[in-house]
Amino acid sequence: MKTTIYQLIFAVCILGVFTSCDDMLDTVPQGQFTSEQIDDTSVEGLVASAYAGLEAHFYGNNEAFAGPSTNWIFDVRSDDAYKGGGGTGMEENIHLLEVSEINSDNVSCLNKWQNNYYAISRVHNAMNALADASSVSNAAQLMGELKTLRAWYYFDLIRIFNRIPYFTETDDVNTKTNDEFTRDEIFSFIKRDLTEAIEVLPAAKSPAGRITRTTAQAIMAKVCAFTSDWEGVRTYADAVISSGQYSLYNNFGDLSKISFNNGSESVFALQCSTANDNAHINWSNLLNCTYSDGNLYGTGDDFFYGSQNLVNAFRTDPNNGLPYLDGSFNDVNVTEDYAGCLDPRVDFTVGRIGYPWRGHLYTAGWCRAYDVYGEFSNKKGWPAPEEALASWPWGCSSLNFMFIRYADILLLKAEALIELASGTNAATDETLVEARTLVNMVRQRAANSIDGNYSPQDLDPSKADYYVGLYPTDWDGNLYWTKERARLAVRFERRLELALEGNRWFDLVRWGNDYLINTMNTYMTKESALRSYYSGRSVSANEIFLPVPLAEIDNSNGLYKQF
Repeated sequence: MKTTIYQLIFAVCILGVFTSCDDMLDTVPQGQFTSEQIDDTSVEGLVASAYAGLEAHFYGNNEAFAGPSTNWIFDVRSDDAYKGGGGTGMEENIHLLEVSEINSDNVSCLNKWQNNYYAISRVHNAMNALADASSVSNAAQLMGELKTLRAWYYFDLIRIFNRIPYFTETDDVNTKTNDEFTRDEIFSFIKRDLTEAIEVLPAAKSPAGRITRTTAQAIMAKVCAFTSDWEGVRTYADAVISSGQYSLYNNFGDLSKISFNNGSESVFALQCSTANDNAHINWSNLLNCTYSDGNLYGTGDDFFYGSQNLVNAFRTDPNNGLPYLDGSFNDVNVTEDYAGCLDPRVDFTVGRIGYPWRGHLYTAGWCRAYDVYGEFSNKKGWPAPEEALASWPWGCSSLNFMFIRYADILLLKAEALIELASGTNAATDETLVEARTLVNMVRQRAANSIDGNYSPQDLDPSKADYYVGLYPTDWDGNLYWTKERARLAVRFERRLELALEGNRWFDLVRWGNDYLINTMNTYMTKESALRSYYSGRSVSANEIFLPVPLAEIDNSNGLYKQF
């Protein structure tokens, strides 16, 4: 990769609570500070520029849409979502990802790669300035924040691309290859950054969304889960939980309320704002605003639809309110005439014709290409229309995007306990009992959310039979809660709870090639009856990770090669 990708000026670009500027890129360094000029104020600006890399909005708009920090395009790769928009030819690069036609010249691959390396370059600029500074009062803490950001950016890359170049702030990037380090080595570098950050970061949760100790510990829990380090997951998830700083919101709908930004469930979030001419909205989600009949949000592009398979997964057994873990959830389609039981989270997650959307009636007029993609426009990322703009940038608001929330950590710990369990059921292994308690905490919040009077209204109990039960805890329940059924339950719960938040594809990847391939090929075969573009499509093992972008190979002067 040529030097021009990394040589960024020392711009003072601020995210969320800070100020902003857009001209952060140039071909040569400009306006550099001397060591004597580096003080608390100037370093804060450089650190804020590193945070702003989370926006993935560097030099235009499409790089944020096609290579988003929210990773919605990877939900589209999973069984949870369709691309959406006006048809399969619109943003065809994302359609090709959806049908697993993976090419090295796909612009989404390029944008995702470049966005993270641009962000890493900002981190390194700030690190080098901090190292040269003669007087910075909180240097250790700032370095901890920067190491956490670097770990996050590299983690995002390594779970998407098979082999990547890794370099630190002191390396010459023009000598680095993408086969210098193995995947295991890169994961060890990520964990090293997080370990060192945890030692120096403040313990108290930041009300302004700054990285603290629990942020780094939560990221470490996710990294450990991706590498099947279950003891590590338990340790770091425990640290977040035992900090006492987090709790689930009372109602699932609170996740989509601006007033809850940086609240008790938010562990690590993109800080969004409509200040400064909307410079720091969630650009990565902008294509996904629903079409909104009546122009409530503006003329949204209406990308990112929930799949029929996902919506069917919210069906619950009328006898106990539990999910259909045996796979039969997909035997019946949840359509307008569906009369069975449902988990209420479905109506907080997607739009359904005839049901409320933030206090408004959702109709077919909200769906831009109903004949192609159906009716289930994504819902979580949008507050009530009254809190969003109805003109360009359509639907934008100051609603944060949570990369990690507390429910994710609870379920990761439950998963770790299940994988570590030595007994066959909850009658013989206390770790399985604890795992069930954690899963039931998440389900209890879903059950508590069944309230048609909650404002703004998203549920209609007069039309839908909402029913969420807990996994039983009596003696027979202990025998029921086997290790295998517990594993199915926690995986299913992650799908329901975190749907359309950019997690599903990565969960499938870490659960193993066989699991992913079987899940996706079963999905594509069944879904092709509704979406003809899935006909004949499948996923193979060599299509799981994205290829190194062709443009990066061409510009690397032989440093990069394809795997």
